[in-house]
Amino acid sequence: MPVSDRTSTNALHQLPQQGEFEKFVAQTLGQPLARFGSSLFMKGAQGFAPGATTTVPPDYALNPGDELLVGVTGSVDAPNLRLIVDNDGRIFVPHVGAINVAGVRYGDLQALLTRNLGQQYRNFTVSVTVGHLHGVRVYVTGYAMSPGAYTVSSLSTLVNAVLAAGGPSSGGSFRQIELRRNGHVVTSLDLYDLLLKGDKTRDAVVQNEDVIYIGPVGTEVAVTGSVNAEAIYEAKPGETLGDILRYAGGSNTVADERRIMIFRQSNFDKMGWQEIPFEVTGATPVERGDIVRVLSTVDIAQPLERQAILATIDGEVQHPGHYYLKPGSTMTDLLAAAGGLTPKAFLFGTELDRTTVREQQKTSFNRAIQNFEFDLAAKSLTKSRSTTDYSARIAAAKVIVDRLRDRTPSGRLVLSISVNDTSLPGELVMENDDRLHIPSEPTTIGVSGAVYQDGSYRYRPGMTLRYYLKLSGDTRDIADRSSIFVVRANGAVISDQNRWFSSVLDEPALPGDLIFVPVDTSPGFVWEDLKDAALVIYELGLGAASVVVLTK
Repeated sequence: MPVSDRTSTNALHQLPQQGEFEKFVAQTLGQPLARFGSSLFMKGAQGFAPGATTTVPPDYALNPGDELLVGVTGSVDAPNLRLIVDNDGRIFVPHVGAINVAGVRYGDLQALLTRNLGQQYRNFTVSVTVGHLHGVRVYVTGYAMSPGAYTVSSLSTLVNAVLAAGGPSSGGSFRQIELRRNGHVVTSLDLYDLLLKGDKTRDAVVQNEDVIYIGPVGTEVAVTGSVNAEAIYEAKPGETLGDILRYAGGSNTVADERRIMIFRQSNFDKMGWQEIPFEVTGATPVERGDIVRVLSTVDIAQPLERQAILATIDGEVQHPGHYYLKPGSTMTDLLAAAGGLTPKAFLFGTELDRTTVREQQKTSFNRAIQNFEFDLAAKSLTKSRSTTDYSARIAAAKVIVDRLRDRTPSGRLVLSISVNDTSLPGELVMENDDRLHIPSEPTTIGVSGAVYQDGSYRYRPGMTLRYYLKLSGDTRDIADRSSIFVVRANGAVISDQNRWFSSVLDEPALPGDLIFVPVDTSPGFVWEDLKDAALVIYELGLGAASVVVLTK
């Protein structure tokens, strides 16, 4: 194809195209993996190009087009000479004539000028610096992101020129890059040496009309999991899985170094993922298209009897605090470590918050919100939108969904305790990060929702829940009496659901009860779902205040 001169940074603004193997890896693993080294050629990599103020090294060979700043003082007064190396490699010094400097090392230039001027003058001093370097034209060919002719600084190296062309394409090699001059290979570069070892010994300064050839990509292997650098790596002939894992920085701190998983395209339709011992990776040749997964030790739940426990206990115990317990310890062991209960302990209100329960609640809560959103979207499509009232209700429902997303489940595990129990379920095995709170006995009953005066009322033994509802002024006209529910101090929720001949309001009130009266809703509209959402919030231990705020 025709080539044209380009600047040394244009190609760096292009994003590397995703190769077919990269797409396959993303589909197989469910996450994208980039080719190792591709970030070197993203926008911003132009910082690798030599700058205008780069110090010229002593071994730099002068070329036509370079500008020299020469100063001569002493018996000769010529302090500011600007001399350009012409196409024949010469500079012209006044009163001296032409001096051939092509190919001369910059470090030898001062001595060369001193010798030539010394043929006519005595007692003088020469200083020389490079004012401006000429550009050289190089050709980047093969499997480059943007093959073509590039004008680069005469201090540029093979790596700089490859960077100028945007690096290897999706089908280009990072490990087979050749610098050709006058038909001969000057050097062959493996970019992994630079990227992994910081080794530039195979890099070389380019010269005018040099050709850089980027070969086709070799065997590609994807490495994921517990390694220090997940990526797609390129293997040379004869390299093993151990070599590829070494390129990936080896296994990280939490890796399971007993075994790895490998997915081979050569037999994926027969075996799928295979497990191999870690120690054989150094003797296992890689195959084109391998996907290697290094397993982790931290994402595997250990049996309870093996888990070390740090538990917190507070409230009505003799010594509240954090306690380390041996694996398999029970609630009895935790209570004993805390010195036992105080006389004011209200066991029925004991709250056990557990991390594993919180995660389960979070999953259920998110699913409930998703279902609510789906129902809301469906009803938005099926219901008439002709009234302002309908639009307002839809908007309000969406606000509620947004607020629900801000709620976090507490992870409360409802214990099987009756109000008259004098002991806790001591045989319950504790888990790491458990928090056990034992309150004193509440003195109030709470009433919230569609009532005339929500608040807390002094508990009186022997009175029913209906009595406290009457104290709040009873239900308002907008109340849905059939959906009233009660949250007990132990976290349990009771309602009229599945009750045929009695009402929850006829139940004896217990210390710490909270009565909630939902708002009545239009049949078939989203507000019916809102009552269910409120119940879910209570069941997940998110707190009465959340529901009161959301439904007012």
